[in-house]
Amino acid sequence: MDFSLSQEQQMTQKMVREFAQKEIAPVIKEYDRKQEPIPFALKRMGELGILGLPFPVRYGGAGMDYVALGLACEELEAVDTSLRVVMSVHTGLCGMTVLQWGTEEQKQKFLVPLARGEKIGCGAFTEPGAGSDVAAMRASAKRDGDSYILNGEKMWISLAALADLALVTVKTNPSARKPSEGLSCFIVDLHSPGVRRDDIHGKLGVRAGSTGWINFQDVKVPADNRIGEEGEGFKITMSAFDHGRYTVASGATGMIRACLEASVSYARTRTTFGKPIAEHQLIKEKIAKMAQDHEIARLLYLQAGWMQNMGKRNTLQTSYAKKFATEASFSAANEAIQIHGAYGFSDEFDVERYLRNSKGAVIYEGSSEIQVLIQSGYALGERSDKPLRCELPAYDETYWQG
Repeated sequence: MDFSLSQEQQMTQKMVREFAQKEIAPVIKEYDRKQEPIPFALKRMGELGILGLPFPVRYGGAGMDYVALGLACEELEAVDTSLRVVMSVHTGLCGMTVLQWGTEEQKQKFLVPLARGEKIGCGAFTEPGAGSDVAAMRASAKRDGDSYILNGEKMWISLAALADLALVTVKTNPSARKPSEGLSCFIVDLHSPGVRRDDIHGKLGVRAGSTGWINFQDVKVPADNRIGEEGEGFKITMSAFDHGRYTVASGATGMIRACLEASVSYARTRTTFGKPIAEHQLIKEKIAKMAQDHEIARLLYLQAGWMQNMGKRNTLQTSYAKKFATEASFSAANEAIQIHGAYGFSDEFDVERYLRNSKGAVIYEGSSEIQVLIQSGYALGERSDKPLRCELPAYDETYWQG
């Protein structure tokens, strides 16, 4: 395994960093306070090719690999979590799932505009009564000739009010032997009759991001919009979560780095007892822990990304990365506020926003508790990486960039 970055990966990292630092950082505090998405962010991410980074050029993407996707998410969340969330749901949950499971016709119809940023996508899985227990969802779809009639409600959906398309998992066979075997996935046009949606306000964090609900009332969905076969919805959703969790893990790594950089800067200038607080041993201990956690988190997501590039299943490695990085980012943000003292308790300094934003990541895309179940399942021999009907191939420049 080679941890050195290619020239293309370094260029991607630099481009995303410059966008986030120069265009988003100066205004993020304003929109976080207003609890509104930055109006130009999605358009600019599309124009720069960020939204389509890991998709083949033939489908409108930038032809970059999985590691480049992780590097981009790290740079985005180093400025604000709301930017990385876009990558998690538009690129990870929605786009990567269409790339992995969609037919050629579906890729041309859905993936091309998603990769180009012409349309925005999201993933609609969570319901008011079904989060970690995906198989417990109640939203349903019934076959009606060449269409399905979709009913139900999805909750806590990122980009719900802004997206054009949603990857939606619903129940198509209520009498299935196992609840997980009765689910199917669809790409749903959110401008269709019968779709209602709106944002949720009053969130603890990610206030500059769109998070909302979607209600489906007798929504007609063409059968050609079904991703995979009937009954494959659970497997498809779990593979979508692998992509989403990878972006969360790499993004949380950027959060740790942001907390570290903010703490180092403040500790060098703040003086107590006649010297900069950076010279106090207990402050050094906090900063050393952040630096260590950033290195570990980065190695974990790079390993998961490398495995995906090699065409290897990385469910376990992504779970390791997601759990460690998100918990470490919350700890780093908490310690960053401690280092800043009273100033850290106000939004004058970014670390206050970092703490609020970092809490969500230990919950969404599979809570820390779910990651423990995944990891223990592998350790106990209760889980294995059985081949899926549709696997993402190993990264090949000829295919991705040709």
